[in-house]
Amino acid sequence: MLGQLLPGLDRLLHYRGGWLKSDLMAGVTVAAYLIPQCMAYGELAGVEPIQGLWAILPPLLLYALLGSSPQLSVGPESTTAVMTAAAVGPLAGGDAGSYALLASVLALLVGIACCLGAWLRLGFLADLLSKPILVGYMAGVAVIMITGQISKISGVPLEAQSLYGQLLELLQHQGDIHLPTLLLAAGVLVFLLLVQRRFPKAPGSLLAVLLASSVVGVFHLDQAGVAVIGPIPAGLPSLAIPGGITADNLNYLLSTAVGIALVGYSDNVLTARAFAARGGYRIDANQELLALGTVNLGAGLFQGFPVSSSGSRTAIGDSLGSRSQLFSLVAFAVVLIVLLFLRPLLALFPEAALGAIVIYAALRLIEVPEFRRLRQFKRSEFRLALITLFGVLATDLLIGVGLAVALSVVDLLARLMRPHDAVLGSAPNLAGLHDVKDWKGATTLPGLVIYRYDAPLCFANAENFRRRALEAIAAEQTPVEWFVLNAEAIAEIDITAADALREFAVELRKRNITFAMARVKQDLYLLLERGGIVERLGRERFFPTLPSALAAFNTRSQEPSATA
Repeated sequence: MLGQLLPGLDRLLHYRGGWLKSDLMAGVTVAAYLIPQCMAYGELAGVEPIQGLWAILPPLLLYALLGSSPQLSVGPESTTAVMTAAAVGPLAGGDAGSYALLASVLALLVGIACCLGAWLRLGFLADLLSKPILVGYMAGVAVIMITGQISKISGVPLEAQSLYGQLLELLQHQGDIHLPTLLLAAGVLVFLLLVQRRFPKAPGSLLAVLLASSVVGVFHLDQAGVAVIGPIPAGLPSLAIPGGITADNLNYLLSTAVGIALVGYSDNVLTARAFAARGGYRIDANQELLALGTVNLGAGLFQGFPVSSSGSRTAIGDSLGSRSQLFSLVAFAVVLIVLLFLRPLLALFPEAALGAIVIYAALRLIEVPEFRRLRQFKRSEFRLALITLFGVLATDLLIGVGLAVALSVVDLLARLMRPHDAVLGSAPNLAGLHDVKDWKGATTLPGLVIYRYDAPLCFANAENFRRRALEAIAAEQTPVEWFVLNAEAIAEIDITAADALREFAVELRKRNITFAMARVKQDLYLLLERGGIVERLGRERFFPTLPSALAAFNTRSQEPSATA
């Protein structure tokens, strides 16, 4: 019961001591990264930078208890921050107090929408996210992560948001590149790559941040123009229930909250599933929806704004070997200590070093071997991964994922509408009945067609079934007397297909061909009975096994009638 309600807490209660070192290092390093990042996201959302730090505290704590992923890092992220600014800005009218209040209300509404979705068990929607989508999505996220660091590592302020736009703008201002900043970032990145290659278990990211900060302090690079985090404001959030929102504003925020919930959950479950696939574990989609709702409720009650998951922070934790949500609790403790006591120590953290850490983590998310494996396995899967990748880059995360999901559904429907089928016969030196196309020398029994259709029968493939079944009959050199439908792969049937099957039986009867069915599951038999198929064929034309159908065919000359 505890594991179902609080999977994160259950995992922490069964914690393994061997995970401690990696989780501690991951927690400290993620905290070092999220402090400036969340302050920046606070500004991006339109609130005070300190509210970015406030918005990270409840999610770190709540997700550690409720989340089904041991690695996902939740909190402020760029997409929901931008959507918050777009939604709240027109309503606040430039008033900082109203802005903060509306942002908190929006977080509460997002939380309610996600919790309602979890109660309705809508997490199944995440099942549309296949392996190719995950591979392409994470590669796209990695490129976006790298793009977001170009300004930090070059020292050139960039206004463009897209990769192409930023590269073009950087080329136009290449003379403004700050060489010490670029060299520091390059040095950190090379250091991380070397440490990973020579000492894969060493806390390279944490060492890189500490060394970079030391270099800045010793050589006074901050005075030479290298950007550092600078002073961090003090203060902790207090519990407050937002109020005083007009009905019109509430209705507007509610519709926006649904959109943010969709975006946030898509990002959340995609990132969680991608890292789960890499780590060899599984997540619970409905639990993730509940956890996302709860962390947004917490952010709203503590003067924050809507939050989701962070691919960059999750990737940093993963690069350091995070194994449980203890790393989030460590990050929570570090943020608290920093806010209360150690703010001056972070002032010399160079932003270029943090940008290099993000690029290093992003490079680990681009799984080139997986793209090769998809290409070798099936070209359509490979194309789906590429479409997801370029869809994410060309549009945005949600539209790119939506496009890939739509194509995945189309591909699924295409397989349902035109599934594999087979005419079964005897193969030399092989027991049983097999697809005659798969075995050289395989033959059918003269006068008998045993036909297998490998999909449920429904409105989408009813005509396809009829056409291909008749083609199988027409392909026989000997006149067909019996047609036996092997229904082992037909799990169900809808009314459209039932009507089509009955008409097919009538058509075979006109041709003096007996129509029978074998290996019919009980649930399917009940549907066929309700659809009038059993009455049309006769109960004696339903056989539990293929051998029993063969036996009936072989004794057909003893029957008074060979038609059904």
